[in-house]
Amino acid sequence: MKIFVLTKKSLLVAAVFLLAACFALPTFFQSVETSISTKELPIYSVETSDKKIAVTFDSAWNDDDIDKVLKALNDNNCPSTFFVTGDWAERFPESLKKLHSAGHEIGSHSYNHTLYSTLSKDEIIADMDKCDSCIEAVIGIRPTLVRAPSGDYTNNSILACKETNRYCIQWDVDSLDWKELTEEEMKARIFEKVKPGSILLFHNGTKQTADALPGILTALKNEGYTFVKVGDLIYKENYTIDHMGRQHKASP
Repeated sequence: MKIFVLTKKSLLVAAVFLLAACFALPTFFQSVETSISTKELPIYSVETSDKKIAVTFDSAWNDDDIDKVLKALNDNNCPSTFFVTGDWAERFPESLKKLHSAGHEIGSHSYNHTLYSTLSKDEIIADMDKCDSCIEAVIGIRPTLVRAPSGDYTNNSILACKETNRYCIQWDVDSLDWKELTEEEMKARIFEKVKPGSILLFHNGTKQTADALPGILTALKNEGYTFVKVGDLIYKENYTIDHMGRQHKASP
């Protein structure tokens, strides 16, 4: 067993460290508080009493299943929002026209899926502009909604959107369809988290999504949910975003 002998010198050293810690703690907590308060967040969901939700798709791979996806959406009266990359718009202009003609909303998903965490704010703005120009060249409309590639947002990407009058959109319900889950597995994930104001994430160009959509959408309708586009779900002004990314209408 070790025996520690406290000497005047050791007591003095301990007192100095304790005093230094007392002075450092307020600065430390202030730094943490500042870091938290300056964290920029996209819109994950929207606070609403109505049972309305937004079904969204990321389009960056292929367009093989677009017709089946469109049929499932049309059969279930489900206007949706598609976040497309600029190079997808260039490769599949006819599919983009189909989405637009069917009344679905088109958002930006970067030009070629470069992670925005690797870019500066100015580079992000340039990339969003490039993507929007590709989309506009096909359907004549420039998007105002943006989803960061892989949801990989940073303060720079949120500020880039704010400074250019765009809205950065995330999601609070992830189907994980790209992992080739079955319809029942996707349903279980969705119904575990879905609530009024939710934004759901799907992808076109996956193995199971198009076939699973009819059953998923029907099940959501049976639970009393209605479908709206993201642009019709979110608040465009006078709003706040809480620490969970949930958008709230600001008090008058």
